[in-house]
Amino acid sequence: MTDDKTKQKAIEAAADIFGVDSIVADVKEQKLTVIGSMDTVKIVKKLKKVGKVDIVSVGPAKEEKKEEKKEEKKEEKKEEKKEEKKEEKKEEKKEDKK
Repeated sequence: MTDDKTKQKAIEAAADIFGVDSIVADVKEQKLTVIGSMDTVKIVKKLKKVGKVDIVSVGPAKEEKKEEKKEEKKEEKKEEKKEEKKEEKKEEKKEDKK
């Protein structure tokens, strides 16, 4: 992408693909960021008609990682609560035996 015209063509080409959630274009870095659950090969085929294409990375969006961390923390807290309850029950049993 060298100018606004090619930038617009690239955005339109990527927008036609099913599964694209968002598109961000940076003319200075000549970079187009496409986020979503789509076929990468289809994106490349469409963008090759506009200009040169290099794939930098393919994978889940960064936001998903944050959600996973939150879920892991919730699970850890649940496990800690379970362990505390087990310890309390053990202590109660020891006191009942005396």
